[in-house]
Amino acid sequence: MARVLISMPEEFLDRIDKVAEGENRSRSELIREALRTYIYKQRIRESKDALQNASILDALLE
Repeated sequence: MARVLISMPEEFLDRIDKVAEGENRSRSELIREALRTYIYKQRIRESKDALQNASILDALLE
C-alpha cells in the first residue's frame, strides 16, 4: 500500500482522531473511508450530469 503525506490544521486532525477513536478505527481507515465516499458521490454526480445532458441533447434532436 502506498503512503501519502498530507498537511492539515491540528484542530482538524484532532477531530479526525476523536471520530476514529469513537469508531474503534485507525486514522488511516477513517480517511480512506471518507475518500471512498467522496469518490462514490462524485461518480454519482457525474452520472446525473451525463443523464441530464443526454436528456437535453435528446430534446434538441427531436
